[in-house]
Amino acid sequence: MTRKSGDASRSTIRDVAARAGVSASTVSRVLGGVYPVSAATRGRVMRAVRDLDYVADARAKAIAGVGTPTLAFVLEDITGPSFAHMAHGVEREATRLGHLCLVCSTEGDVRHELEFVEMMRAQRAAAVILVGGTADTPEYRERTHRMADSLASAGSRLVLCGRPPLDPGAPVTVIEYDNEGGAYTLVAHVLAQGHRRVLFLGGRADHTTALGRERGYLAAHRARGLTPDPSLLLHGDFTRDAGHRLMQQALKDGLEFTAVVAATDMVAAGALTALHEAGLTVPGDVSLAGYDDIPFARDLHPALTTVHVPYEELGRLAVRTALERTPGAADEHLLLGTHVVVRDSVGPPPSRSPR
Repeated sequence: MTRKSGDASRSTIRDVAARAGVSASTVSRVLGGVYPVSAATRGRVMRAVRDLDYVADARAKAIAGVGTPTLAFVLEDITGPSFAHMAHGVEREATRLGHLCLVCSTEGDVRHELEFVEMMRAQRAAAVILVGGTADTPEYRERTHRMADSLASAGSRLVLCGRPPLDPGAPVTVIEYDNEGGAYTLVAHVLAQGHRRVLFLGGRADHTTALGRERGYLAAHRARGLTPDPSLLLHGDFTRDAGHRLMQQALKDGLEFTAVVAATDMVAAGALTALHEAGLTVPGDVSLAGYDDIPFARDLHPALTTVHVPYEELGRLAVRTALERTPGAADEHLLLGTHVVVRDSVGPPPSRSPR
């Protein structure tokens, strides 16, 4: 009698074996496809699989070393457009190399991240890719080092993509982009237009990506012998709403500036709306620049000058490096470049005194 999928109990591999008149290990060999089995035996097993509507347990197949190999892409917020492009790169490269890509959004919950990594270890995932900045604390380094060791013991690999690297010798692959250098070059471009009071709309004060961009802002000023006014450094997060709120607050407080550098294009979009709401033109009254070069940056009015980060290539490289690594290799560290994309939102400061 055929077992229907709506039945309370699921068919097991032993049920299939009994129906086909073979052992459970023979069923496993047929489904795994990695051992020679006669055509007649294979036919009986597959008929039993169809009759019983049997679905092989993915966890068991992973432990047995058969089935589609997987890798995991772990990030804090899947809705961020820059991470979406990185995920696209990960998925495309994983597919090219014959791997299934699983995505986990942790929403900043460290416990959720640890649980997911442990699940991937149990399923023998080929690699786990952790994405995005974080607070670079001793706790972070210890926790992440434990993850790397745990995955390595199972034949897997931890990849840190845009995350702080660990101490030398950790079994980890680090893929970074020139975060600070991108901010330095962008702010140098703004200063070269003649601006001297540049408002910086940054991220969280303990976030490594935000800190790198702030360091670039400060270094570009120092290179020109300038000391930025500390009141021009504002902190929020990397969202459009944060940019809108910070820009409104800066205008309300009467801060004087002729240009704004936002830590992300999303922050810049919010700032642009606030400037328009205040009756200010860009770049006529205030110049504005972002960071990331996400697709809609070119469709803003005016089109946004920004820093291009090769997010899709970061994703591709993370997969390729992890899956094609030398067995037993210790730490690997790769750095991709960034560059400024000059569009229409930055010009010389207005002839009148700054905002």
